[in-house]
Amino acid sequence: MVPAITAKYDWILALTTIAFVLSACGNGANDVANSYATSVAAKTLAMWQAGLLAAATEFVGAVAMGERVTDTIKDGIIGVDRFVGKPGAFMLAMGCAEVGSATWLLIANMFGFPVSTTQTIVGALIGVGFASQTSITWEWKEGSVSQVAASWGIAPLIAAGFSAVIFLTLKYAVLERSDSFKWAMRFIPIYLAFTGAILALFITIEAPTAPSLEAFGVGKIVGIILGVFFGCLAVAYVFFMPYFHRRLVKKDTRIRFYHLPLGPMLMRDNCPLYLPAKGEQYVVNYYEDAYGEEHAGKPDPANIQSPSTPPKDSIPPSGDLKPNVDVEMNLPSTMTTPQIMPRQKKLEPYERFIEPVKELSWFSPTKLWGYLKYALLQGVTRDVVTHNSAELRAIHARANRYDDRVEHLWTYCQVVSAMMMSIAHGSNDVANAVGPWVAVYQSYLAGEVNTEAPTPVWFLVVAGLLLGLGFWVYGYNIVRALGNKITQMSPTRGFAVELGAAITVLLASRLGLPVSTTQCLTGASMGVALMNYDLGAVNWKQLVWIFSGWVLTLPCAGLIGGLLCLMALNTPHL
Repeated sequence: MVPAITAKYDWILALTTIAFVLSACGNGANDVANSYATSVAAKTLAMWQAGLLAAATEFVGAVAMGERVTDTIKDGIIGVDRFVGKPGAFMLAMGCAEVGSATWLLIANMFGFPVSTTQTIVGALIGVGFASQTSITWEWKEGSVSQVAASWGIAPLIAAGFSAVIFLTLKYAVLERSDSFKWAMRFIPIYLAFTGAILALFITIEAPTAPSLEAFGVGKIVGIILGVFFGCLAVAYVFFMPYFHRRLVKKDTRIRFYHLPLGPMLMRDNCPLYLPAKGEQYVVNYYEDAYGEEHAGKPDPANIQSPSTPPKDSIPPSGDLKPNVDVEMNLPSTMTTPQIMPRQKKLEPYERFIEPVKELSWFSPTKLWGYLKYALLQGVTRDVVTHNSAELRAIHARANRYDDRVEHLWTYCQVVSAMMMSIAHGSNDVANAVGPWVAVYQSYLAGEVNTEAPTPVWFLVVAGLLLGLGFWVYGYNIVRALGNKITQMSPTRGFAVELGAAITVLLASRLGLPVSTTQCLTGASMGVALMNYDLGAVNWKQLVWIFSGWVLTLPCAGLIGGLLCLMALNTPHL
């Protein structure tokens, strides 16, 4: 039975719930996209594959590990003493914060503005604190504004350091060596095992029932790392190495990732394959855009082409760094033979699903099916890799170009690191949407200001599902903004970016600091880009654009939430 003192405020709970749905979806569209942006930009994952993985990993992170940071957002930013005996006013204040957060996220997503959802909710709470004249926790202590703000500046630098070190070791151990593919085959089992060990360690220590690191003990931590490391190493040698040998050394175009379970059988020439793939490529060109062009490693402006002309040369998918001498790929051939045209850009959702059926009758099942596919798939069928910008092509040209076979080996590490980044996001950023909603819900049921009750698991379940939905429907804007717009992305670079950022976010989550995954990934991307040893390989304008979003987010979200709260608390009534 709901107490009478809060029963009359069910409308506040209803509006806050609507705002929570929009805020969680906006969070997914903006921050979940961060987790998989480099994987999609590096052509390791297609958007639809990233969408399915995001739904699963965000759910796991939110449900299994999200409660700790939720508590910080719920009652760690503004004081609740001002609302003692006034649960309705407290519900209203937290509801306004949720609305302010949701509104700014929707605006940012609409304009493709990668912002920090952590900053958004903290800014909205600060605005509400000013409007309601309640205390705001500024001093340096757990959950304070000062500690959160410090993490915004420190986290990108730490992530940049982690990612730079990871990529630097990979660069000099494998990528820059004379026979990089040989060394890659030697090191890839170690990198697979290392990535798996880090993932297992953080999932273990991030579990809600996990004790502190001191109570956990060094022995257990080392045991987990070594146990999982050697277990993954055995799996890598038994299953992955035969698969890599068959696909990359023997160049079997029929082999795909789902043949991994065949393990040692793949070493046999007459190994029966289930569902053999059809195609002529055994590995894709990871530096090629939708027009069939690539620019990495070609700093000569004469080699930087626009999408209207075919590339002068092309590095073959086999990874053999030799010019393509096929006359049909040369510009004079296409000029004298009109039927030989450069590859056309992939169709966008409207062109793919709507245009073929728009002239049909609305009673036609084919037309309805086309519109249904557009509604369900428009968010994951867009080209987010290609950028028609001469300036960006010049930036990509300054980045080093590595063997596609080596890049392919690290796609598997990159997928695991992206999943870890997404789990980290789910554990950390679910609080941004859930915190205010939980506070309103619990106060409504208790009839008093209640921020001490544990966050219900079903709240985290709903939030985890909404995070994945937001990415599926509207995440393409941020994937496009963060993917290849900072530097040329590739699987090896994306692996370093995602793993470095994931380590930073998960460490912060363990400490109860709601850091921004946007800032961690941006810092990590900058750290990896600088490892080209060329400032021209970094898109500094994009970094300034992203940074300006961080600066604007706090006051904008604060103004929206604060003004709403101020008007609501002081509105005259009959």
